[in-house]
Amino acid sequence: MTVRAGFGRRLAESVAARGALCVGIDPHPALLNAWGLEESPAALERFAMTAVEALAGEFAVLKPQSAFFEVYGSAGVAVLEKVVAASREAGALVLLDVKRGDIGSTMTAYANAYLDEHSPLAADALTVSPYLGFGSLAPALGIAEQTGRGVFVLARTSNPEGAALQRSTADDGRTVGQSIVDAAGENNAGADPYGYVGVVAGATIKPGELDFSRLNGPILAPGLGAQGATVQSLRATFGAALPSVLPATARDVLRHGPSVADLRSAARRVRDELGVLLES
Repeated sequence: MTVRAGFGRRLAESVAARGALCVGIDPHPALLNAWGLEESPAALERFAMTAVEALAGEFAVLKPQSAFFEVYGSAGVAVLEKVVAASREAGALVLLDVKRGDIGSTMTAYANAYLDEHSPLAADALTVSPYLGFGSLAPALGIAEQTGRGVFVLARTSNPEGAALQRSTADDGRTVGQSIVDAAGENNAGADPYGYVGVVAGATIKPGELDFSRLNGPILAPGLGAQGATVQSLRATFGAALPSVLPATARDVLRHGPSVADLRSAARRVRDELGVLLES
Protein backbone atom coordinates (compact mmCIF):
# COMPACT_ATOMS: atom_id res chain seq x y z
CA MET A 1 0.00 0.00 0.00
CA THR A 2 1.15 3.52 -0.80
CA VAL A 3 1.87 5.53 2.34
CA ARG A 4 0.94 9.22 2.25
CA ALA A 5 1.07 12.00 4.76
CA GLY A 6 -1.64 11.50 7.37
CA PHE A 7 -5.15 12.44 6.31
CA GLY A 8 -5.46 15.06 9.04
CA ARG A 9 -2.45 16.91 7.70
CA ARG A 10 -3.57 16.61 4.08
CA LEU A 11 -7.02 17.90 4.97
CA ALA A 12 -5.61 20.83 6.94
CA GLU A 13 -3.37 21.78 4.01
CA SER A 14 -6.23 21.54 1.52
CA VAL A 15 -8.52 23.67 3.70
CA ALA A 16 -5.76 26.26 4.17
CA ALA A 17 -5.29 26.49 0.41
CA ARG A 18 -8.89 26.13 -0.77
CA GLY A 19 -11.15 27.11 2.11
CA ALA A 20 -13.26 25.22 4.64
CA LEU A 21 -16.13 23.96 2.51
CA CYS A 22 -17.17 20.46 1.54
CA VAL A 23 -19.52 20.34 -1.45
CA GLY A 24 -21.67 17.29 -1.96
CA ILE A 25 -22.25 15.74 -5.36
CA ASP A 26 -25.75 14.35 -4.91
CA PRO A 27 -27.40 13.46 -8.22
CA HIS A 28 -30.87 13.41 -6.66
CA PRO A 29 -33.66 12.83 -9.19
CA ALA A 30 -35.19 16.22 -8.36
CA LEU A 31 -31.91 17.94 -9.17
CA LEU A 32 -31.49 16.01 -12.40
CA ASN A 33 -34.98 17.12 -13.40
CA ALA A 34 -34.24 20.71 -12.39
CA TRP A 35 -31.25 20.63 -14.74
CA GLY A 36 -33.52 19.40 -17.53
CA LEU A 37 -32.03 15.91 -17.42
CA GLU A 38 -33.72 12.54 -17.50
CA GLU A 39 -32.95 9.82 -14.98
CA SER A 40 -30.40 7.72 -16.86
CA PRO A 41 -26.71 6.77 -16.58
CA ALA A 42 -25.83 9.25 -19.33
CA ALA A 43 -27.62 12.08 -17.55
CA LEU A 44 -26.04 11.03 -14.26
CA GLU A 45 -22.60 11.32 -15.83
CA ARG A 46 -23.36 14.72 -17.32
CA PHE A 47 -24.62 16.01 -13.97
CA ALA A 48 -21.76 14.62 -11.89
CA MET A 49 -18.94 15.55 -14.23
CA THR A 50 -20.35 19.07 -14.63
CA ALA A 51 -20.12 19.42 -10.85
CA VAL A 52 -16.57 18.09 -10.93
CA GLU A 53 -15.63 20.56 -13.66
CA ALA A 54 -17.08 23.43 -11.65
CA LEU A 55 -15.70 22.52 -8.23
CA ALA A 56 -12.80 20.08 -8.16
CA GLY A 57 -10.11 22.54 -9.19
CA GLU A 58 -10.98 25.11 -6.55
CA PHE A 59 -12.58 23.57 -3.44
CA ALA A 60 -11.02 21.52 -0.68
CA VAL A 61 -13.35 18.53 -0.46
CA LEU A 62 -15.99 16.99 -2.68
CA LYS A 63 -18.42 14.47 -1.21
CA PRO A 64 -20.16 12.20 -3.72
CA GLN A 65 -23.20 10.44 -2.26
CA SER A 66 -22.72 6.84 -3.38
CA ALA A 67 -26.38 5.82 -3.22
CA PHE A 68 -27.39 8.19 -6.01
CA PHE A 69 -24.85 6.46 -8.27
CA GLU A 70 -25.52 2.91 -7.12
CA VAL A 71 -29.19 3.19 -8.04
CA TYR A 72 -28.14 2.97 -11.71
CA GLY A 73 -26.30 -0.30 -11.14
CA SER A 74 -22.90 -0.98 -12.67
CA ALA A 75 -23.23 1.98 -15.06
CA GLY A 76 -23.74 4.30 -12.11
CA VAL A 77 -20.80 2.88 -10.20
CA ALA A 78 -18.66 3.40 -13.30
CA VAL A 79 -19.65 7.07 -13.25
CA LEU A 80 -18.73 7.26 -9.57
CA GLU A 81 -15.29 5.86 -10.38
CA LYS A 82 -14.85 8.67 -12.94
CA VAL A 83 -15.96 11.27 -10.40
CA VAL A 84 -13.47 10.03 -7.81
CA ALA A 85 -10.57 9.91 -10.28
CA ALA A 86 -11.28 13.26 -11.95
CA SER A 87 -11.83 15.07 -8.66
CA ARG A 88 -8.58 13.83 -7.17
CA GLU A 89 -6.69 14.61 -10.37
CA ALA A 90 -7.94 18.21 -10.14
CA GLY A 91 -6.63 18.49 -6.59
CA ALA A 92 -9.75 18.04 -4.47
CA LEU A 93 -9.91 15.56 -1.65
CA VAL A 94 -12.73 13.07 -2.16
CA LEU A 95 -14.85 12.11 0.82
CA LEU A 96 -17.03 9.25 -0.35
CA ASP A 97 -20.34 9.23 1.49
CA VAL A 98 -21.17 5.52 1.84
CA LYS A 99 -21.95 5.14 5.57
CA ARG A 100 -20.76 1.54 5.62
CA GLY A 101 -20.73 -0.43 8.86
CA ASP A 102 -20.37 -4.17 9.42
CA ILE A 103 -18.22 -6.73 11.21
CA GLY A 104 -15.17 -8.84 10.52
CA SER A 105 -14.37 -9.85 6.96
CA THR A 106 -17.31 -7.86 5.59
CA MET A 107 -16.04 -4.62 7.10
CA THR A 108 -12.59 -5.48 5.76
CA ALA A 109 -14.06 -5.87 2.28
CA TYR A 110 -15.77 -2.49 2.54
CA ALA A 111 -12.52 -0.93 3.70
CA ASN A 112 -10.61 -2.45 0.79
CA ALA A 113 -13.26 -1.27 -1.66
CA TYR A 114 -12.99 2.38 -0.63
CA LEU A 115 -9.55 2.81 0.94
CA ASP A 116 -7.16 0.37 -0.71
CA GLU A 117 -4.81 1.93 -3.25
CA HIS A 118 -5.67 -0.60 -5.95
CA SER A 119 -9.44 -0.09 -5.82
CA PRO A 120 -11.01 2.04 -8.58
CA LEU A 121 -13.25 3.52 -5.89
CA ALA A 122 -10.41 4.46 -3.53
CA ALA A 123 -11.21 7.85 -2.01
CA ASP A 124 -9.32 10.09 0.40
CA ALA A 125 -11.87 9.37 3.12
CA LEU A 126 -15.24 7.75 3.65
CA THR A 127 -18.14 7.91 6.04
CA VAL A 128 -18.74 4.90 8.27
CA SER A 129 -21.41 3.85 10.76
CA PRO A 130 -20.33 2.67 14.25
CA TYR A 131 -23.67 1.25 15.34
CA LEU A 132 -22.45 -2.35 15.37
CA GLY A 133 -19.92 -1.11 17.93
CA PHE A 134 -17.01 1.28 17.40
CA GLY A 135 -14.64 -1.69 17.51
CA SER A 136 -16.27 -3.14 14.39
CA LEU A 137 -14.65 -0.29 12.43
CA ALA A 138 -11.13 -1.56 13.16
CA PRO A 139 -10.49 -2.83 9.58
CA ALA A 140 -11.36 0.56 8.10
CA LEU A 141 -9.35 2.44 10.71
CA GLY A 142 -6.34 0.21 10.14
CA ILE A 143 -6.31 0.57 6.36
CA ALA A 144 -6.98 4.30 6.55
CA GLU A 145 -4.07 4.84 8.91
CA GLN A 146 -1.73 2.74 6.75
CA THR A 147 -2.57 4.55 3.54
CA GLY A 148 -2.87 8.14 4.76
CA ARG A 149 -6.63 8.20 4.26
CA GLY A 150 -9.43 9.09 6.64
CA VAL A 151 -12.76 7.98 8.03
CA PHE A 152 -15.66 10.07 9.32
CA VAL A 153 -17.70 8.22 11.93
CA LEU A 154 -21.39 9.01 12.39
CA ALA A 155 -21.75 10.51 15.86
CA ARG A 156 -24.71 12.91 15.96
CA THR A 157 -26.51 13.11 12.66
CA SER A 158 -28.92 15.84 11.62
CA ASN A 159 -31.90 13.60 10.86
CA PRO A 160 -34.64 13.68 13.53
CA GLU A 161 -34.78 9.87 13.68
CA GLY A 162 -31.21 9.69 14.92
CA ALA A 163 -31.76 11.60 18.14
CA ALA A 164 -33.40 8.79 20.11
CA LEU A 165 -30.36 6.56 19.68
CA GLN A 166 -27.53 9.07 19.52
CA ARG A 167 -28.67 11.15 22.50
CA SER A 168 -29.45 8.14 24.68
CA THR A 169 -27.26 7.71 27.75
CA ALA A 170 -24.82 4.86 28.29
CA ASP A 171 -23.97 3.31 31.66
CA ASP A 172 -21.12 5.75 32.19
CA GLY A 173 -23.41 8.77 31.81
CA ARG A 174 -22.20 9.83 28.38
CA THR A 175 -24.53 9.99 25.42
CA VAL A 176 -23.95 7.47 22.65
CA GLY A 177 -22.88 10.30 20.36
CA GLN A 178 -20.35 11.56 22.90
CA SER A 179 -18.91 8.08 23.35
CA ILE A 180 -18.29 7.90 19.60
CA VAL A 181 -16.57 11.29 19.59
CA ASP A 182 -14.37 10.16 22.48
CA ALA A 183 -13.50 6.85 20.79
CA ALA A 184 -12.49 8.72 17.66
CA GLY A 185 -10.32 11.00 19.78
CA GLU A 186 -8.46 8.02 21.24
CA ASN A 187 -7.33 7.11 17.73
CA ASN A 188 -6.16 10.68 17.08
CA ALA A 189 -4.08 11.14 20.23
CA GLY A 190 -0.79 12.90 19.52
CA ALA A 191 -1.53 13.64 15.85
CA ASP A 192 -0.47 17.01 14.45
CA PRO A 193 -2.33 19.10 13.30
CA TYR A 194 -5.03 16.47 13.88
CA GLY A 195 -5.76 12.83 13.26
CA TYR A 196 -7.33 10.72 10.57
CA VAL A 197 -10.56 9.79 12.39
CA GLY A 198 -13.19 12.45 12.01
CA VAL A 199 -16.78 12.47 13.18
CA VAL A 200 -20.04 13.46 11.54
CA ALA A 201 -22.02 15.97 13.60
CA GLY A 202 -24.89 17.73 11.90
CA ALA A 203 -24.73 21.50 11.65
CA THR A 204 -28.28 21.55 13.03
CA ILE A 205 -27.54 19.91 16.40
CA LYS A 206 -28.03 21.84 19.62
CA PRO A 207 -25.12 24.08 20.67
CA GLY A 208 -22.92 22.38 23.23
CA GLU A 209 -24.53 18.99 22.73
CA LEU A 210 -21.14 17.35 22.14
CA ASP A 211 -17.74 18.00 23.69
CA PHE A 212 -15.09 17.95 20.95
CA SER A 213 -12.22 19.07 23.16
CA ARG A 214 -10.49 15.67 23.07
CA LEU A 215 -11.29 14.77 19.45
CA ASN A 216 -8.16 16.17 17.80
CA GLY A 217 -9.79 15.40 14.47
CA PRO A 218 -12.02 16.93 11.80
CA ILE A 219 -15.78 17.38 12.15
CA LEU A 220 -17.91 16.92 9.06
CA ALA A 221 -20.99 19.11 9.55
CA PRO A 222 -23.70 18.42 6.97
CA GLY A 223 -26.90 20.41 7.00
CA LEU A 224 -25.70 23.78 5.76
CA GLY A 225 -28.36 25.40 3.61
CA ALA A 226 -31.29 23.18 2.70
CA GLN A 227 -31.48 21.50 6.12
CA GLY A 228 -31.63 24.82 7.93
CA ALA A 229 -28.16 25.54 9.28
CA THR A 230 -26.47 28.79 8.30
CA VAL A 231 -22.88 29.92 8.24
CA GLN A 232 -23.69 32.29 11.09
CA SER A 233 -25.10 29.49 13.26
CA LEU A 234 -21.94 27.39 13.08
CA ARG A 235 -20.09 29.36 15.77
CA ALA A 236 -22.85 28.84 18.33
CA THR A 237 -23.19 25.17 17.42
CA PHE A 238 -19.51 24.21 17.53
CA GLY A 239 -17.90 26.89 19.70
CA ALA A 240 -14.18 26.42 20.21
CA ALA A 241 -14.18 23.43 17.82
CA LEU A 242 -15.14 25.65 14.85
CA PRO A 243 -11.62 25.64 13.29
CA SER A 244 -11.89 21.84 12.95
CA VAL A 245 -15.31 21.93 11.30
CA LEU A 246 -15.76 21.02 7.66
CA PRO A 247 -19.21 22.42 6.80
CA ALA A 248 -20.97 20.53 4.02
CA THR A 249 -23.58 21.69 1.55
CA ALA A 250 -24.99 20.11 -1.58
CA ARG A 251 -28.43 21.15 -2.82
CA ASP A 252 -27.91 24.87 -2.18
CA VAL A 253 -24.98 24.79 -4.61
CA LEU A 254 -26.15 22.13 -7.07
CA ARG A 255 -29.48 23.87 -7.71
CA HIS A 256 -27.53 26.55 -9.58
CA GLY A 257 -26.60 24.14 -12.37
CA PRO A 258 -26.21 23.18 -15.10
CA SER A 259 -24.07 26.27 -15.63
CA VAL A 260 -20.48 25.60 -14.56
CA ALA A 261 -19.96 29.28 -13.82
CA ASP A 262 -23.10 29.52 -11.70
CA LEU A 263 -22.22 26.39 -9.73
CA ARG A 264 -18.74 27.70 -9.03
CA SER A 265 -20.04 31.14 -8.05
CA ALA A 266 -22.59 29.67 -5.64
CA ALA A 267 -19.94 27.57 -3.92
CA ARG A 268 -17.57 30.53 -3.77
CA ARG A 269 -20.16 32.62 -1.98
CA VAL A 270 -20.55 30.02 0.77
CA ARG A 271 -16.80 29.50 1.05
CA ASP A 272 -16.14 33.22 1.28
CA GLU A 273 -18.79 33.61 3.96
CA LEU A 274 -17.12 30.80 5.92
CA GLY A 275 -13.78 32.53 5.54
CA VAL A 276 -15.13 35.72 7.08
CA LEU A 277 -16.61 33.71 9.97
CA LEU A 278 -13.34 31.94 10.70
CA GLU A 279 -11.35 35.18 10.59
CA SER A 280 -13.70 37.03 12.96
